[in-house]
Amino acid sequence: MSIQVEVLLLVISALFFLSILAGKASSRFGVPALLLFLGVGMLSGSDGLGIQFDNFEFANNIGTVALCIILFSGGLDTNISEIRPIITQGVLLATLGVFLTALITGVVVWVVLGMTLASAGVGLLSSLLLASTMASTDSASVFSILRAKNMQLKNNLRPMLELESGSNDPMAYVLVITLISIIKQDIHPNYWLAGGTLVLQLCIGALLGFAIGKLAVRIINRIKIGNDSLYPILIFTFCIFIFSVTYVAKGNGFLAVYISGLVIGNSKLVHKRSSLNFFDGLAWMAQLSMFLTLGLLVNPHELIPIIIPGLIISFVMIFFSRPLTVFICLLPFRKMAFRDKTYVSWVGLRGAVPIIFAIIPLVEGVPHARLIFNIVFFCTLVSLIVQGTSLPGVARLLKLVEKPKKIKKIRNFDIDFSNDIKSVTSEIEVTHNVLKSGNQLMNLPFPENTLAVLVNREGKYFVPTGRTILHEKDKVLIITDNHDALLETYKNLGIDNA
Repeated sequence: MSIQVEVLLLVISALFFLSILAGKASSRFGVPALLLFLGVGMLSGSDGLGIQFDNFEFANNIGTVALCIILFSGGLDTNISEIRPIITQGVLLATLGVFLTALITGVVVWVVLGMTLASAGVGLLSSLLLASTMASTDSASVFSILRAKNMQLKNNLRPMLELESGSNDPMAYVLVITLISIIKQDIHPNYWLAGGTLVLQLCIGALLGFAIGKLAVRIINRIKIGNDSLYPILIFTFCIFIFSVTYVAKGNGFLAVYISGLVIGNSKLVHKRSSLNFFDGLAWMAQLSMFLTLGLLVNPHELIPIIIPGLIISFVMIFFSRPLTVFICLLPFRKMAFRDKTYVSWVGLRGAVPIIFAIIPLVEGVPHARLIFNIVFFCTLVSLIVQGTSLPGVARLLKLVEKPKKIKKIRNFDIDFSNDIKSVTSEIEVTHNVLKSGNQLMNLPFPENTLAVLVNREGKYFVPTGRTILHEKDKVLIITDNHDALLETYKNLGIDNA
């Protein structure tokens, strides 16, 4: 048994290492890292290196936990002040948008499969189930691509897209569970009861997420833990607790963890910075684990027979059902520009969430479940390739990209500041040009609101005074009021901030 465990750990570590290398390559070549994670899993599976993995229930559990962490982390990193102006649009897209996407795409899937795979005998309800698994945009994909590319979008588009992707999974999940229940019962569905159940689950999830999130903030700030490194673990414990309690209360746990993440992330919290960094790494770990596992599940040879219907369904979703849904949902917002709505339509990314939802019919033994899973997996690949790789280009084409605020990253100082401190920190390297006014710190033309707080000289740190003599190649940590003041500092010192 110990040898088996060691071999298993060796395989897992090798897969993780390959995925991390793939993630590094993605930033260089513009390919979504999550697509490469999937690729590593597929190449390592039964049709590749021969790793046999077909435990759908275990994969579903991994996906559920990973999605819980990703949504919670997304809530922690979302600034409520940014989403407040677009909260109505985001909520509409996350609820009505998901329902309309499932309905429109479901009818199209029914027609397409009837024409291309008539022998499969896929009915309307099964087609709606397939469409429902893909009705939500994938939070892991949207968060990772927008943030990895550091895309600065105009008109509050980025917070709107992140709000939609972070909050629309619960609606899709409820649709999937409801349709599975209807199909398995094989009775005339009570649509009013199904609709009431859906609304009730969302309401319970929202209320518990908000209430327990507020309670978590009070407990975290009041409890005294001797070991500071346990605070991120405490917040992680609350994340799992909130999801579990909401499930027991018959609410939607995914919505609960996202809202609780919003509450906690936008509150004053002890050790907040270390907790945010912890969850950032944990979210990437969850994404990597989830996409690797899902990649191992698929047998690429099974995708060949569904290439034609898969391509048709993919392009219908990309170019018809998603845009139609977005423009219907955003119709009341007449001041929103056409190009903004067009870009929102294009960011209809599919990713791990649709595949996780497509596993549920397999676990539940629903008819045509394997066909649904293969089509969803294929459509996800197409979405990541077509939409995921083109997000920056389409944004530039539509002239929606703002010039990013360039701040030199802190590399030579192992220090960080809380988000509650409304200041900007950066580091500068002392050059001959910087010292042209004199070699004492007081000679440097700093603006009045800019301070030099620490100097790194050949790995040794000290706090400078005005009379400190600076040497070339010294690294100086500076703090100032805002980005404009920092740019003025760069300009005065003759530093290129590119």
